[in-house]
Amino acid sequence: MSQLLTNAAEFTVSEIAQAVKRTVEDEFGHVRVRGEISGFRGQHSSGHAYFTLKDDTASIDAVVWKGNYARLAFKPEEGLEVIATGRLTTFPRSSKYQIVIENIEPAGAGALMALLEERRKKLLAEGLFARERKRPLPYLPRVIGVITSPTGAVIRDILHRLDDRFPSHVLVWPVRVQGDTCAPEVVNAIEGFNAFLPAGQIPRPDLLIVARGGGSIEDLWGFNEEAVVRAVAGSEIPVITAVGHETDTTLVDYASDMRAPTPTAAAEASVPVRAELIAYVDDHGLRQRQAMRRELASLKDRLRAAAAGLPRPADLVSTHRQSLDLASSQLSGALRHFVQARRIRFSNLASSVQPRLVRQRHAELGERLTVLQRYGETGLSKTVERARLRLNPCARQLPTATATALERKQTALARLLPGLSDKPLRAELRHAQGRLSPLVARLDAAATQTAQARRVQWEQLGKLLETLSYRNVLARGYALVQDETGAVVTTRANARPGEALNLSFADGEVGVVVAGAPVIRRKPTRPGPDDGSQESLF
Repeated sequence: MSQLLTNAAEFTVSEIAQAVKRTVEDEFGHVRVRGEISGFRGQHSSGHAYFTLKDDTASIDAVVWKGNYARLAFKPEEGLEVIATGRLTTFPRSSKYQIVIENIEPAGAGALMALLEERRKKLLAEGLFARERKRPLPYLPRVIGVITSPTGAVIRDILHRLDDRFPSHVLVWPVRVQGDTCAPEVVNAIEGFNAFLPAGQIPRPDLLIVARGGGSIEDLWGFNEEAVVRAVAGSEIPVITAVGHETDTTLVDYASDMRAPTPTAAAEASVPVRAELIAYVDDHGLRQRQAMRRELASLKDRLRAAAAGLPRPADLVSTHRQSLDLASSQLSGALRHFVQARRIRFSNLASSVQPRLVRQRHAELGERLTVLQRYGETGLSKTVERARLRLNPCARQLPTATATALERKQTALARLLPGLSDKPLRAELRHAQGRLSPLVARLDAAATQTAQARRVQWEQLGKLLETLSYRNVLARGYALVQDETGAVVTTRANARPGEALNLSFADGEVGVVVAGAPVIRRKPTRPGPDDGSQESLF
């Protein structure tokens, strides 16, 4: 027995691991495994994904390499039953076998609906399906963007329906509507239309239509992807979705601004009927014209009614015309009366303005001027005489004072310098005399200027005195009443009967005696028609 064991071939652990690996890969090169995903925590930091597929009695490790994970149309999720397609292999380091997954599919409709419901609740909680987020559709979009397959019947139905209702400018963004690349192509199309500039070479659409024909839930699964739902909800352009038939509902239908049951219905909802719109506009135009005619007719009737209540223009000006005729007829008579009144007034004034009175007034003014001139000359002479009397003593004392000052100075010099000769003294005297001569000349000029200023001042004071003097009042016909003592009598009570008074007039004085009763002076009367004179009619 020991000999047989000794003659057996020996294998290393690596050789056995490699042999098992080759055996498993050769026997199970490509398999499809159904199971529930367990232990999935997302991608590893390296980008690979590791989890376990299990059923009621067994489990198998699974791995999805980084490159394959990016190409998966259906991403693995914890607790989801799937059908994984790949190849079996072993991991020699831990002596475990595993499946390298290349593709993952949901295990059935029940699982897909459960996943769909879970995703719907998640997006609903984020508010992507809220009614407040939905925007109103434009009434008449100028440009419509359609995101669908360019080869299917959907695009032909949409274009045909748009031509029937209202021909519009349509931009088609071709995408695949099922398969692994459906979701990213639809997302790119929505984002691409939103990136257009309003004034660019390609006009930006006013409305987007995302559409495809009917199919199974697996065929429509691309429109249930979270990326597509978020792109529709975040679009700045309003979106109409028409995915599948009327009974088919995808998650993008909840996020769009409007869900149409079919692509044809989406085209009908995007534009109005052109014929109906034209008829609607024509009807409003007709109603507007009729309303305008009725309004004009009403205004015309109101104008006629208002005109009937107004007086005629001739009646409005007839009164003023009559007043003007009356005033023009009275104008000539008024002018004659005005001239006659002015002539009478001139005649009354002419009787008081006579050459004798003018000459008498001229003589009185001449005498007054002579008196004023005499008073002025007398006042000026007196003023000059007073100034001369004040200046003469000063002028007589000036040489004496100068000589006395010189003698005092000479005496002082003689006392200080007893030995000084007469020549220096005479020179000093001449020098002092030369200094005093300009002073004497300036003093004479100042005295003359002062005398002239005083003369002008006295003349002005004389004129002021003459202006304020009571003699001017006497010259106008008044008299100054004084008693024997020279006191002015200003009231009648101070003039007693038999008292002698003195009346001062402009040209002299007169003595009078006060009588007992006042003298009543009568006003002269005009000569009447009986005295032989004829009165003026004016």
